[in-house]
Amino acid sequence: MRSYTELDTFDSWSLEEKDQFTLSVIKCLILDAVRKANSGHSGGPLSSADFAYILFKEYLKFDPDDDRWFNRDRFVLSAGHESMLQYALLHFVGWMPMAEIKKFRQLHSQTPGHPEVEIKGVEATTGPLGQGVCMGAGMAVAETVLKELFNNHGNHTDDLLGHYTYILCSDGDLQEPVALGASALAGHWGLSKLIMFYDSNEAQISGITNRSDSTNVAAVFEGLNWHVQEIDGHDHEAIRNAIEKAQVIKQPSIIIGNTIMAHGTANMERDHETHGAPLPQEEIDATKEKLLMPDEKFYVPKECVAHFQSRFEELRQNISVWKTSLSEAQQEDAFNNAWKMTIDDELPFLTYPQFEAGASLATRKAFGATLDEFAKQLPHLVGGSADLEPSNYAGNFAKTYGDFLKDNTKGRNFAFGVREFPMASMMNGMSLHGGLIPFGGTFLIFADYSRPALRLGAIQQVRVIHEFTHDSFFLGEDGPTHQPIEHAMALRAIPNFYVFRPGDAKETAACFEKALQLKTSPSALLLTRQGVPVSDKSMDEIKAGVEKGGYICTASEGQPELVFIATGSEVSLALAVSERMIDKKIRVVSMPCWEIFMEQTQEYRDEVIPLRGCMKISMEAGTTLGWDKFIGPSGLAIGIDHFGASAPGKDLAQEFGFTPDQVEEKIRNHLSALL
Repeated sequence: MRSYTELDTFDSWSLEEKDQFTLSVIKCLILDAVRKANSGHSGGPLSSADFAYILFKEYLKFDPDDDRWFNRDRFVLSAGHESMLQYALLHFVGWMPMAEIKKFRQLHSQTPGHPEVEIKGVEATTGPLGQGVCMGAGMAVAETVLKELFNNHGNHTDDLLGHYTYILCSDGDLQEPVALGASALAGHWGLSKLIMFYDSNEAQISGITNRSDSTNVAAVFEGLNWHVQEIDGHDHEAIRNAIEKAQVIKQPSIIIGNTIMAHGTANMERDHETHGAPLPQEEIDATKEKLLMPDEKFYVPKECVAHFQSRFEELRQNISVWKTSLSEAQQEDAFNNAWKMTIDDELPFLTYPQFEAGASLATRKAFGATLDEFAKQLPHLVGGSADLEPSNYAGNFAKTYGDFLKDNTKGRNFAFGVREFPMASMMNGMSLHGGLIPFGGTFLIFADYSRPALRLGAIQQVRVIHEFTHDSFFLGEDGPTHQPIEHAMALRAIPNFYVFRPGDAKETAACFEKALQLKTSPSALLLTRQGVPVSDKSMDEIKAGVEKGGYICTASEGQPELVFIATGSEVSLALAVSERMIDKKIRVVSMPCWEIFMEQTQEYRDEVIPLRGCMKISMEAGTTLGWDKFIGPSGLAIGIDHFGASAPGKDLAQEFGFTPDQVEEKIRNHLSALL
């Protein structure tokens, strides 16, 4: 090992000596930052450091001058608690100022406790373990799909689209079932540009891993159709050989790195207590002495930075060639138009399917018809279903565009199987990659299975469209286990997440388009199993209403006495009740999206739902929780605050008080009680 006292002879050192010294600098930088913050993770970043260093310094393809260059390799730190390792490497790249390193885990810094996607050089927000594996797999899918898409537009694809996705994961990542669900799909689909390093340091927060796990990871991943290599995770030549082999294998690849927790420390190697805490200052001092580093906090000599960046000129030259190739390809109109629509994300004007006014049509069927129409116009609209194609009405899409498979990478449909959480998380990865608009379908009740991914998608501001059908007790005979009650409200509770519950087929199409336009937010479309009447309003009127989130469907002249506020299938119920109560001045408001409605001006909201002078009644076949914000203290919330039952939907409507007669009676009784 070389000492900092010999730094004046750095140029004469061997490559391994330079690498080991630079690595020691990185390790001490990590220890100093975690110690200064008095919180964070020390041990894991040290055990992973060798692989991450070799990858960043020698193999990762990126533009040193533009972290958003599209054809870059993606690196996902699924073990997000090892964030300080990534920040240290980004400092060496030149993207993370030392001032921010010194503010690790502090308010408004660029170095939060877990990586966040808005930070320069970070591809995904990670920390909830397992999801980084899924998002990385989704990115690898996106790379493959886009490459095939552009194969239809000249012979430039190999030059312009083709990159790897690298994942660094931990024991905890692979203990989360969601990671194995995504890994099963990655193996099934043969994602050969996906390379994952598993930092097998055998230590977790609570102790060594064999307290809770004896899984043969190599055997599991072999069974999932991955290429498996097992190496000494601190051996640089072994790391290089493993990466190079993984790059040419026609399978996703996992490199199991047998590593030592807190590798390089003076006295605390293999100590699980280093996992989630700063090391004592005495241990840091002793470690610096062992690694022949100076007694100096945040020590980063310029020689090490220059060594790390020795490949940058080559990277820049490659980028220049790429830009020239892109410019030439864009001379072809077909290629240029495809590039603008996908990579530059320029949405075209969309045409809609035709729906017959007055016809009874389930909104899930309307979604399917709209999907078929939009898919013709948006070649980058991709997605699938969690084994519910017939129910989600995504079957025609699947038939038309084919399943994405290792032997059919042109396919735009993803047969996710019964994997709601991996599906949602992988779609986040596809969206983060850029170039694709992913959708995924399942029953609303199973939003609970995917909720962590929905939340993480909202945090990351990704455009992902979740199709949730069978949106109420009206689904019927499957009973309370399949009848969502609290789910719409639970989804509305997620910040930056748009929940659409369209009232008919036309609203469904308009809501779908609006979701496509929300480029920094995920959306959910909650859709009926049962038929609902198609509005006789024009599509332009419906679109204008959806654009505002809520609008007046019908109204008596003058100031209303009663305002009905409804979503989904209850819009038609509200209209039916209003036609019965001819002795009252009634206004019916359809509110397909709370979130958009609340973004409107107070003036518009008061225009639609007056603050005073009328009684407000909400109608939604779900929990009444939350409706008080619209109906006020004297209003009436018509909903269901208990679990459902197994019976045909019409029988349940009668049982739960959702017929026009029953709703009218509830309203009149409420009015009488107020008087």
